[in-house]
Amino acid sequence: MHIIKHFNKTWLSIRLGWLLATGGLLLTGTVYRIAASSLTVALGNPVLPAIALREFPTEIGGWQGKDVSIPEEILRVAGNDDFLYRFFVQEHSGRWVSLYIAYSGRPGTMLGHRPDVCYIAEGWVYENNREMRLLSAEGKEIPCLIHRFHKPDLMRKEIVVLNFYILNGQIIRSESGFSGLGWRRPNIGGDAARYVAQVQISSVLENSVLAAAKDMTDRILDFLPDENGKVKAAVK
Repeated sequence: MHIIKHFNKTWLSIRLGWLLATGGLLLTGTVYRIAASSLTVALGNPVLPAIALREFPTEIGGWQGKDVSIPEEILRVAGNDDFLYRFFVQEHSGRWVSLYIAYSGRPGTMLGHRPDVCYIAEGWVYENNREMRLLSAEGKEIPCLIHRFHKPDLMRKEIVVLNFYILNGQIIRSESGFSGLGWRRPNIGGDAARYVAQVQISSVLENSVLAAAKDMTDRILDFLPDENGKVKAAVK
């Protein structure tokens, strides 16, 4: 009888322990699923800039602009939180450029979005690039890369692409500035001041992209948070 009571007591303890452990696992699993679901939702929400890039002026420094549509598939693959793609013509000179700005509140997602990757994927043949520093209209230094491509068809189309990034208000030449692991952490809080924006100005002539970069970069910076998270264009 004593053995039976001891067995029953032991079995009850084991069963209670098993129930508690199982309950703990179920609770842990539920908490994990809730946390994972919340993280997925947070990561799926765009981190929008204080002012939408579509509000960028269509007239600047004698340049007249018109928006250009981008296929949804390209936008989905790019995964940016906001973008601007606009065709500009400078009336007095006849110069034209395409301005593309891509904004991401999760800098790590911008890695690999470089002209020497994206243009080649679109069938352009890469020729070369060179580093350059030019001054904006307000005297800000713009470190950038000038890329050249062509398409080997009968017309031999050529294009020059000026590319740089704005990382938390600072202009940088290449993605090496945000390639570290720290920049790949999810921006769960949606901090709009923790961002990277890619700026590309392209045309058939180098002097066109240089002129546009000089005239437009200061205004682009006004629409993005500076080092302190302030957006100049938002101040009335």
